[in-house]
Amino acid sequence: MIPLSLHNILPEYMNYWFVVGIQKFIRVFWFFVIFEFTRYIIIDYVIAILFKISSKSRTKKFELARQQLFNENPFVSVIIPGKNEGKHLYKLTRSLAEQTFSNFELIIVDDGSDDETPIIGKNLEKLGLIDVFIRNDMRGGKASAANLALRYSKGKYIVHLDADCSFDRDAIEKVLLPFFFGENIAAVGGNVKVRNYKESLCAKLQAIEYLKTVSIGRIITSYLGIYKIISGAFGAFRKDVIDSIGGWDIGPGLDGDITVKIRKSGYNVYFQPDAICLTNAPAKFKVLTKQRLRWDKSIIRFRVRKHKDVYFPSANFNWLNFIALFENVFYNVVLDLLWWVYIIDIIVNYSSSLKFIIPMNFTLYFVMSYVQMLSIYIFSERREEEKYLWPYVILMTIYTGTYLRIVRTVAYYKEFFFKRSFEDPWNPYKSSIQAKRAGL
Repeated sequence: MIPLSLHNILPEYMNYWFVVGIQKFIRVFWFFVIFEFTRYIIIDYVIAILFKISSKSRTKKFELARQQLFNENPFVSVIIPGKNEGKHLYKLTRSLAEQTFSNFELIIVDDGSDDETPIIGKNLEKLGLIDVFIRNDMRGGKASAANLALRYSKGKYIVHLDADCSFDRDAIEKVLLPFFFGENIAAVGGNVKVRNYKESLCAKLQAIEYLKTVSIGRIITSYLGIYKIISGAFGAFRKDVIDSIGGWDIGPGLDGDITVKIRKSGYNVYFQPDAICLTNAPAKFKVLTKQRLRWDKSIIRFRVRKHKDVYFPSANFNWLNFIALFENVFYNVVLDLLWWVYIIDIIVNYSSSLKFIIPMNFTLYFVMSYVQMLSIYIFSERREEEKYLWPYVILMTIYTGTYLRIVRTVAYYKEFFFKRSFEDPWNPYKSSIQAKRAGL
């Protein structure tokens, strides 16, 4: 029974659920209770607490790794493949010049730009701000450009960056530290956050999303040993391992693809939350939709088709690889489809109660979003800056719960039935045709 005083101040839709009882509540909101609350609150908070408890031992581990890093002072190749990135190059080179770790070469590959990138890149090379500038007159795609940079690289480690990013002064130092935890770590992902979050509502919502899925989400998956995507915006790799697996395959989704290739080769990957990279997110929903359609198609192309062997027993079967990809496919693809089943279930069986169900559903996701933000606040190194985003958390229910789900559904349909990723202009047509023939 709910106290009378509380009953008088609660909205009608909340009083309704107190009256009908917990069993009907769980029956109606089964999708939230079983999947959303369990995964994004219970599991996240349990791992977050364990991660926090182990902070002292982790700090000692990083201090020892830092001593080893600077004692060895390995030569590193920073590679930046891209098209029409000239306007970002000067700021990028200035950002890299301020890094606490400086024993690296900077290799930039211009992949068939049709702006002033060739002029800007060659001038920066003459000034000594870029060590190697390579121009592809004919565009080959980002994977092709990255592999060309790899061929020219001389470093023990490869740090792959996007040209439109900026980095904390110790970002490269910190992304290299996990390599000194053990010889089996072959790749390390940096922590990517949104830089232009004040530019538009679209950018603000992505900033919150990145904090949840990257800053916290990848801490969780890395802690559990199922981390499966090193962002192309900021990731570090052992060169010998990248060479052994043949470099990058044609994308989209090439960053997640190469991470899986590394895992399947028997190596571990690690997420480094303290290595901070800031990137510009799409400021308009039209641009964001195109980006997410491309990203979401890659889940079907790589996680479901290309790397389907991880789901079946073989001589090289690995449970962590199985769980890593299964978790990704389950929470992105299976639950996306199951959400539509849930919507149909509610409409068919509880249409007369929608005036109570809809506001309660928004309330549940609203509260969950702020509970998630609290965990982000605990771990963030930019707490004061990120307070700016808190008023916009209320909109995340519509953004992630409706908008992104619809985009994902469209992407999955197009890729599963028509393999539309091979027609995406993000890659040159000639490259996509070769990739399709090769089953990439």
